[in-house]
Amino acid sequence: MTSITAAGADAATRGLRLLVYDATCAGAGWAPGLSTAWRAGAALYRRLGRIDAARGVASWAEALEFLGSHEPDAAIEEVQFWGHGRFGRVFVGKEPLGVGELGAAAYADALDTLATRLARSRAPLVWLRTCEAFGGPSGHTFARALSRRLGCRVAGHTHVIGVVQSGLVSLAPGGEPRWPTSMGLGPLGEDGPGLASSPLEPNTVHFLTGRLPTALQGPPPET
Repeated sequence: MTSITAAGADAATRGLRLLVYDATCAGAGWAPGLSTAWRAGAALYRRLGRIDAARGVASWAEALEFLGSHEPDAAIEEVQFWGHGRFGRVFVGKEPLGVGELGAAAYADALDTLATRLARSRAPLVWLRTCEAFGGPSGHTFARALSRRLGCRVAGHTHVIGVVQSGLVSLAPGGEPRWPTSMGLGPLGEDGPGLASSPLEPNTVHFLTGRLPTALQGPPPET
């Protein structure tokens, strides 16, 4: 899979910022797929100094291997995942990551390694930049489980996202979701598509927003 690396000048002190994206979303015929857009976005983020490394992956095993092995002696400050999501889970290809997978033996060691690296940063974050992952009752359950499994603040969206990305929410480990379970849900609830993002929807950011808004970061870490 594709790997893009840029060493930040202060990465050793602040912790690495890593990006993982789904590399399986090829287009049809000559039309580029979403993976092409995500790869281009990763390259742009690198040039802007917003990430230290990125990897396009074809499985969750590959994603977790990258997050565990890239500069393994360094702390991780932030992980972003770009790909598809549904209420309460995110995907690499058709492979889900949800509450069940967080407790699966197959991922246990890799998740432990990631949690350890995140814990070495002062204010670690995992941001799922996918559609709908934290929407509905299933999204509440997933956000709660993910924050506790990784021991860090997690962020995700309740709406269908694109260039604009609505319903951005976050949760610290041990906390309880404060956003409504109805946030982002369409007429069919979790059985149908979520609401589309727009500047009129709550908690909307642009795809070029490289950092979690201050209001969602929680209190500053203790010194």
